[in-house]
Amino acid sequence: MTGAALGGLLFDKDGTLFDFAATWTVWTGDLIDALAGGAEITAERLAAVLGYDRVAGRLLPDSPVIAGTPADLAAAMLPVLPGATPAGLIAGMNARAAAAPLVPAVPLAPLMRRLAERGLALGLATNDAEGAAHAHLEAVGIAAHMAFVAGYDSGFGAKPRPGMLLAFADRVGLAPARIAMVGDSRHDLLAGRAAGMRTVAVLTGPARAEELAPLADVVLPDIGHLPGWIDSLAAGPDGTSPVEGIGAAAL
Repeated sequence: MTGAALGGLLFDKDGTLFDFAATWTVWTGDLIDALAGGAEITAERLAAVLGYDRVAGRLLPDSPVIAGTPADLAAAMLPVLPGATPAGLIAGMNARAAAAPLVPAVPLAPLMRRLAERGLALGLATNDAEGAAHAHLEAVGIAAHMAFVAGYDSGFGAKPRPGMLLAFADRVGLAPARIAMVGDSRHDLLAGRAAGMRTVAVLTGPARAEELAPLADVVLPDIGHLPGWIDSLAAGPDGTSPVEGIGAAAL
């Protein structure tokens, strides 16, 4: 998508602002151990439904932890945990998520300041809970830069539906075509396409470039390359730069 001057950036959280594996692999292992309470068979069953390899300590490519909501994870775990309730599981996950070990993908405070100084409206749209998202942004000192923060529970729906994205456009008074959705998953990019936004893929989550490229206007190693990509928008008709990004058509 080209032609409209870029006015805003809407970020996914996990795998985009924060390195996914370093943050959520640890969180998932700890969650399984806590819920299993020492029962090995329960731990194995939880690992199976969450797509977590306990031996390797990693999430499998189809893990619902990668793009699912806390409600999705609760639904997957309920059959393994007799007596548990969706509300109880969600509340426990949200509390753990708010205290998750955060590993920023790049130094976030100077990057967000640099982007804001360019006059760009910034926001966050995550399939995590809104409360956890606010806690994470505060923890790394970038909450003040965000004009909009929404989670799956904010009333706009979850990605890949475009509700959160369109709500951001409305909040900041920009046409969707003037906004780029920045994310690490197909859910992020599908939502961006559905909303009529530019789509920027980053490779700090589990998905590989070849999975994301068909849905992306540009594929970047991480969000630290955004300023260079923005500078490159006037360089050519495809809005990409051979230095800062990889055009989707090249993959």
